[in-house]
Amino acid sequence: MSKRNDNESEAGTEKLDGKPIRLLIVDDETDFLNAIARRLKMRGFDVVTADNGQTAIEIARKQKFELALLDLKMPGMNGKQVLEILKSEHRFVEVVILTGHGSLESAVECTKLGAFGYLPKPYELDDLIEILKDAYTVRMKKKFEADEDRLKNILSLATGGSALGILRALKKLDTPEK
Repeated sequence: MSKRNDNESEAGTEKLDGKPIRLLIVDDETDFLNAIARRLKMRGFDVVTADNGQTAIEIARKQKFELALLDLKMPGMNGKQVLEILKSEHRFVEVVILTGHGSLESAVECTKLGAFGYLPKPYELDDLIEILKDAYTVRMKKKFEADEDRLKNILSLATGGSALGILRALKKLDTPEK
């Protein structure tokens, strides 16, 4: 049984309808950051990087991401702080923590804060890709359920009331996606 090398990609596994999964990677170790970004780009992800938490938050406020991969221990704003902000400002983003300074306590704390997964460094690339795929699947389920609830609300509005009343109610439902 042969292992795939980094230049090979499983067709369609990191894309939805031909669009790559948008991934924000945050790590203060620039050599590691560049290496993991390059490896995930070769696997079909659309990767944006930040070497600190504050920059990551600024980028996330300007661009939409489906997933984020965060280092836990960084100077300034740490991974837990970035996790909290991302989850509060971006409703459907799923976050995976990848750290060389992990513990059971920090894994539990990050999970309570909304992290989808927690992987120690060093990591196996296939394990990382698998957890990113799982996180993306969960993200899509949550988004689908939210869209389904929104559609039910719209349909219930459309069946009664005045046209102006319906428009006002629809406007309230038409909030920008986080």
